[in-house]
Parts: sequence; C-alpha cells; structure tokens
Amino acid sequence: MLLELFPYLSALTIEEVERRPDKVLLRTRVRAATGSCRCGQSSARVHGRYARKLRDVAVGGLGVVIELCVRRFRCENPACTVVTFAEQITGLTTPHSRYTPLLRGLLTHIGLALAGRAGARLAAAAGIAVGKDTLLRLVRTLPEPETGEVEILGVDDFAFRKGRHYGTILIDMATHRPLHLYDGREGEDLAAWLQGHPEVKVICRDRSSGYGEGARAGAPQAEQVADRYHLWANLGQAVEKTVNAYRSRLAEPPPGREGNPDHLEAKPEVVQPPKELKIVTRLREQHAAAHELWEQGMSKAAIGRKLELHQATVRKLVGARSADDVVAKSLQRAHIVDPYVGYLHRRWNEGVRNAAQLYREIQQLGYPGGELAVQRHLRRYRTGRGHAPAVGPKPPSVREVTSWIMTHPEHLRGRDADELHRLRERDPELDRLTGHVRKFAAMMTGRHGDRLEDWIATVEQDNLAPLAGFAHNLRRDFDAVRNGLSLPHSSGAVEGNINRLKMLKRQMFGRASLDLLRKRVLLTR
Repeated sequence: MLLELFPYLSALTIEEVERRPDKVLLRTRVRAATGSCRCGQSSARVHGRYARKLRDVAVGGLGVVIELCVRRFRCENPACTVVTFAEQITGLTTPHSRYTPLLRGLLTHIGLALAGRAGARLAAAAGIAVGKDTLLRLVRTLPEPETGEVEILGVDDFAFRKGRHYGTILIDMATHRPLHLYDGREGEDLAAWLQGHPEVKVICRDRSSGYGEGARAGAPQAEQVADRYHLWANLGQAVEKTVNAYRSRLAEPPPGREGNPDHLEAKPEVVQPPKELKIVTRLREQHAAAHELWEQGMSKAAIGRKLELHQATVRKLVGARSADDVVAKSLQRAHIVDPYVGYLHRRWNEGVRNAAQLYREIQQLGYPGGELAVQRHLRRYRTGRGHAPAVGPKPPSVREVTSWIMTHPEHLRGRDADELHRLRERDPELDRLTGHVRKFAAMMTGRHGDRLEDWIATVEQDNLAPLAGFAHNLRRDFDAVRNGLSLPHSSGAVEGNINRLKMLKRQMFGRASLDLLRKRVLLTR
C-alpha cells in the first residue's frame, strides 16, 4: 500500500530513523547500482558521494526530512557534454530542489489558497515549517494557464486603490474562467489583446467608453452586449435623483379637522412651536454662504477652503437649488423615537411633562432605546410650557420610495404597495416615473430590445430631467444596450470573479504586486 502511494520508497534503503522533537529524520541511500545520465547513458562509475536533505510532507504532526546519500557518476558516453551527473529518484528528487514533489505541490496549493502569512500559519499547524516568502515564490514560479479559444468574452475593471488605480480582468463566459489580468482600463490594451483572439464573437461589458472603443478597434466582428446589472443600477440612480427632486411631495397631507372628532375639542391657548434643530440651522447658513461665494465666481475648491468644508459637501450645497433640498434629507433621518412621537405628543398636550414617566410608558409599548433620547426629543417643547403642535406621520425617505418604484409589484409588501399607490394617486410626476421604470423592467426581463427606441423617445419628451438624462446617455451606446436587452448573455460571471478577486486582494492586505495577484486569480479555482 505504501509503495503505491510513495513509489520512490522501493528505490531507497532506510538505514536509520531518528525522531526529534520537531521532526522525523530518515537516513537513506539508493538501492540501484547504476545511475542514468540525462543523455540516456547508464553508468556504474562512482565519482563521489554527498548528503542531500529533502523535506517531505508531515506525518503525525511532525515534519519529515529525508537525508539521502547521493552518488555522483561519470558519464561513459563520449558524445555527452556532461562529465559527471548526480543520480535522481523519480517522485522524490528534482535538480536543486529542497522539497519533495509531493511537499512542493502541497505548499503551492496552500500559497494559492491563502497567500503568504495565512499560508505559513496553516502549514505550521500541519507540522510544516515554511516562510511566507517561500510560499509566494512557489506561486510565482507556476506557469500561467493557456488561454485557448474564446467566443464569448467578459470585460470589467477592478480597483487596486478605489478612485486612483484600476485594473482590468477578462473572463471566458462559457467556462467562467479568468483569462487575463492587466494594469489599467484603457481601450488600447483591450484592443491589443483582442487582436490576438480573432475568434471572439460576443463581448459582455459595462457601458465604459474606453472598453467600447477598445472592443470596436480590436474585434470589429464581435457583438457588444451591455451588462443588464449596470443598466438597472444606473436606472436606479436616475430614479433616486428624480424622487429627491420631488422630496417635498412625499408627505401625506394632514387629515381635515372637520371629519375627525378628536379635533372638535377646544384649541389650546398656547402652542409652543418646535425649535429648529441645530443641524438644520447650520445647513441653511452653509447653503447661503456657499451660493454667495459661488455667485462671486469662486471655485468649489476655494469655497471648501474658505468655509472649511469637504469638497463633497460643497458640491452638495452648490448643486441644491434651495436650502430646503439640503435640509429635507437630514430631517428624514430615522430616529429610534419616531414610532412613538404621536403618543409622546398626545401625552405632552395632556399635561404630562415628566420625561422619565413618558419613557416608562413608551417602554411598555416596546420602545427599545434609552431615556436620554426621549429627553432630547421633549426638550424642544419645554420653553414656555406650551402645548406641542400636532405632527403628522413621518414621510417615507427618498430611498424607501426609490426601492418601492424599483421593486416588482408582485414582490412589494402590502403596506409598501399601498403607500406607493397613494403616492402615485396624488403626484402625477411620480406616477409617470413609476410607469417608465416598469416598462423598462418588462423590456429587460422579457428581452424586448426592439422597444428601446420608443422607450427612450417617450422618456426624453417627459419633464423628469434625471430620467431623461439616463435615457439620452443610452443613445451613446445604443447597439450594446439593445443587445443587452435582447440577447441572453449576461456579465454575472464577471461580477462573481470581481468579488473573488477583491477577496484575494484583501487577503494579501492590498500590498501584493500585479504578477502575484494575476497568478492567484488565474490559477485559484
């Protein structure tokens, strides 16, 4: 049985077995009387001997070291350029190697799976002492797999450092196997690779202009297919911008007083208006200051330096038409007290002003927070000891409405479907927006790319600016988008490989060079 697993044992004579605290040492010699040169000539003329140590896979948690007495023979072939040669044992030794082929293969697999530090820790737990640099060196020496013929190619970019440094990965969509990894995301590099693969018939990609130009230059015979995932994601961004523009309409109108018997009671003598939150006051001041400087001709970077604001905040302030557009987003932030605001206001107007008591009451109703949050909410009504104004239900957030619009009607929960139905009834713009999105979804899921032109024309004639901008941008890559909505090809396999690549990159702490990352991506399956 052992000879079947380790055939090289039949060629050795074990002279001594020495067990040490951390390893097992086997002193051996070769049984054969002759050796074979690489020219094929056998020789029995021994020129000399030396001891060679080879590390093998661990046994019982202990490393195994084979100390082999190696003979050096003289080659008796006069035509051979080699004067002397060292004997080699098939399955045990290779020239200049300190590991057996079995251990080398095991360490290579560990290096591919876990890279340096993690691989060294796993090997140590298995009784194999190896350094992280050795594992990485073994991975780097592996040959890259042959590309072969590719008919359907997937292309996408990935970030070495997000926003600064990017690379490109190519995927065989038939086998979902990575083919190539290179630095940059320029169209010229993609075109150069495609020129060496004239068999490519379909290219699945996102709507990056660089990849589109590279695909046209390198493979004019191939059909380009825009990724449906990115199309849907870009549509969602346009929908969110549109809903954000109509944020003030999301709140339901307050119910009439004449139909509600609770409102027949006498109006309180004093009503204490809620004090404006500090963040709201600050946003209004920043919006006014940013627009004043912008009208004076200052750049956004200069405005940021003068007001000591981040450039993203300056872009948000300058891009907002009014301060209410900036403030509304902050006011819509969910708070842990929100579900109990109506009860607190009713009890406050009944004369209960003790925050601790109110906290205990809503705690019995299921309030999971602390008393401090209740005190902060009630603090704005304490000045003047007046009544708190009645507040209506909190409007849904922009992202909630966006998710309702982007979700299939059959998959919406009953409450969300009712909210969206009421919203569509009272706002014609949001009603048309929902209709456009559902027509695009039906076109995408039903593979009706022939309807794309009519959909774009209809949206461009509407007054929903962000959605019209999305539709206009589809014309720049019309053929690829139409193919993406018509053909069955998808970039899902590309996205899956991107996720795996990110995992490998982070596993190496983001410090690995491109050659090592390429080896792990192409060879790890």
